Amino acid sequence: MNGMTKYLPAAVRILLGAIFIYAALLKIADPVAFAGSVAAYKILPYFASYLTAAVLPFLELSCGLLLVCGYRVKGGALIIGIMNLVFMVALAAAIVRGLDIDCGCFKQGGAKTTPWTALARDAIFLAMTVFVLKVEARRSKQLSP
Repeated sequence: MNGMTKYLPAAVRILLGAIFIYAALLKIADPVAFAGSVAAYKILPYFASYLTAAVLPFLELSCGLLLVCGYRVKGGALIIGIMNLVFMVALAAAIVRGLDIDCGCFKQGGAKTTPWTALARDAIFLAMTVFVLKVEARRSKQLSP
């Protein structure tokens, strides 16, 4: 295994974790703005937007930290994968309904990220997550007797 391939799984895992830590910290810093972003999707009842804004960033932060630290990687990656799928479904629903929204992923307010751009970015994150899960599955097989 050459140097690049040897470190690629760890680099992808740490990068994915860092992305989710960064996204979480931005949302934690401005939960009201994030709640507004969640409400703009018009999927959840109003009160649930605030509940989501209060809980989701800490889930993202926890899973990101697990990936960066290399602890319980499979669980953290699985939750991140599920969150990405939910984000992608919500974005697709917004696109289909013609909603002009900011995804709320990384910044609240300011320049908008189009739903199509956010959907493409989430597809990349999902691919990274699948890669991390495959590496972990391979590693688990190698450690099993």
